[in-house]
Amino acid sequence: MKAIRLFAQLSVYYLVIGLVVFVALKMFPWARDYLPVGGVEELINQPQQAGANGLTGVQAQPSGHVDSLSDSLFWLSTAIIGALLTALPVSWTYMSIRNNDEYDQSLISTIIILPLVVTGIVVIVQNSLALAFSLAGIAGAVRFKNSLKSSGDALFILLSVGIGLSAGIGAVELAIVMSIAFNYGFLALWFTEYGEREGMKRYMSDFEVDVMVATTATEAPPSVPPPEVKP
Repeated sequence: MKAIRLFAQLSVYYLVIGLVVFVALKMFPWARDYLPVGGVEELINQPQQAGANGLTGVQAQPSGHVDSLSDSLFWLSTAIIGALLTALPVSWTYMSIRNNDEYDQSLISTIIILPLVVTGIVVIVQNSLALAFSLAGIAGAVRFKNSLKSSGDALFILLSVGIGLSAGIGAVELAIVMSIAFNYGFLALWFTEYGEREGMKRYMSDFEVDVMVATTATEAPPSVPPPEVKP
């Protein structure tokens, strides 16, 4: 059954990633100061101060131990890898639940690559309002004519952007929480077929059809007697 297989795949993946990170931090506790984590705490606790232009906002708080080129490259590489590892199971969810009639392979590539791009962009513009407006002007000059086939696909794009933003501000833990909540939430909706009606156009594949196909595949085919050989 695809739902159970997806649930097991996601659970094992997140468990393995969590154990690897836990063991790595136990073996190398000093590495904690060079990782892109802890940004959520900074965003929640830091005060909202108005700048010279009257705008208020929050800024990413990179680790105070990042003070050399090698430390910066390590921090950025870890942030990008964290974004990639967080976005990967999101693509599994899309491939499993999406209706085959409107399945979009290019969206899978976007789900995986977009967080990496957003991570780098956030690092560039996070402390410069001028760069942020410049980026908006460049993005506005480029015309994107690829329209999404469903509003559900937009949720995957928004999550990919959120993962990239979280990694870019040094809050990979927020990206992980969003990824877990999103994947298990979609899995629950698929499993319960929440809000679906008979004969309606489906965004997700038919869960009951998948169950019947799996049941039919496990049944043994009828035995066919060997042909008689005439002398």
